[in-house]
Amino acid sequence: MIKKFLSTLVLAVGISFVIHSQPIHNAGVKIVLDTTIFQEGTVTSCHASTIVEISPGQFIAAWFAGSHEGANDVGIWSSTYQNNKWTNPIEVAVGYDSLGLRLPCWNPVLFKTKNNTLILFYKVGPNPREWWGMEIHSSNGGKSWSNPQKLANGFLGPIKNKPIQLSDGRILCPSSVESVEGKWSVHLETTNEKLSEWKKVKMDADSGVGVIQPVILQHSDGKLQMLCRSQQNSIYEAWSTDNGMSWSRVVKTSLPNPNSGIDAVTLEDNSFLLVYNPLLQGTDWFYGRNVLNVAISNDGENWKDAIQLENEKEGEFSYPAVIQASDRSIHITYTKKRKTIKHVVLTITEK
Repeated sequence: MIKKFLSTLVLAVGISFVIHSQPIHNAGVKIVLDTTIFQEGTVTSCHASTIVEISPGQFIAAWFAGSHEGANDVGIWSSTYQNNKWTNPIEVAVGYDSLGLRLPCWNPVLFKTKNNTLILFYKVGPNPREWWGMEIHSSNGGKSWSNPQKLANGFLGPIKNKPIQLSDGRILCPSSVESVEGKWSVHLETTNEKLSEWKKVKMDADSGVGVIQPVILQHSDGKLQMLCRSQQNSIYEAWSTDNGMSWSRVVKTSLPNPNSGIDAVTLEDNSFLLVYNPLLQGTDWFYGRNVLNVAISNDGENWKDAIQLENEKEGEFSYPAVIQASDRSIHITYTKKRKTIKHVVLTITEK
């Protein structure tokens, strides 16, 4: 349901929230599908979805699920969208330590290469400070998967959001680290389609700024833009003019961020679409995820809120993933209260 976007102040558990003050424009943006991938009760807890188009009109999604985030029984689950419905979810990856004992899986990221190999990146480890990167791949659209492989030592792959592939074949993975000392930092990892050659590009942020889970936008003039989740109540950004081999300093934007994951996509007409939580708050991650917005921009810097996907006094609607399909429709998946994964499809007729 499209809801009017108002500046307001909400009090919950003694914490003050301020909704981003820019009005919803609704200019030509329409929800044409609003559903869930599976019914509540299918899994105990789920989070961190990802989606990719396998072929025109056919999609695959993945997420992690188990008894609760960080539990040893958490694996990677997947479902495909075909004939206008989602298939029953199946578990496609689990995690183990060197002794063969179960460990939790985290943050799957689906990506289809230019040669049509479907890659599912994910993390395994006791927590985000000690996890490592893994991958499985498929040549038949996720009907079957390869044996799990650990990524090159010291590389994590894309942390939450999708990679992009350049015309020369290089795959750019937006990545980040949460250190044992509590410091957050973003970086870029590059690889080839075989995932056999990895390089890391370090990035610089202002002292005291903690940023993770970046997403990359491609501009028509060749520039790359990185948008990042932060601990500082704002989305942060950096720019590259050399295909990601070097980046400007990570700096604050005007967009709010209540310490929650975002995703964005470059559209076919070279404009941009962002899905994010627009509430402002100053403490823990679990506040501010009860409102979820879609914003659009022509330049990646000036954003207009276009439609509101969720707005409740409490609850969690978070960790969006967004792609544009071959028919130009926008497909968004996100966590609904840790009980299921929403799938929303938008069309845009004007901006």
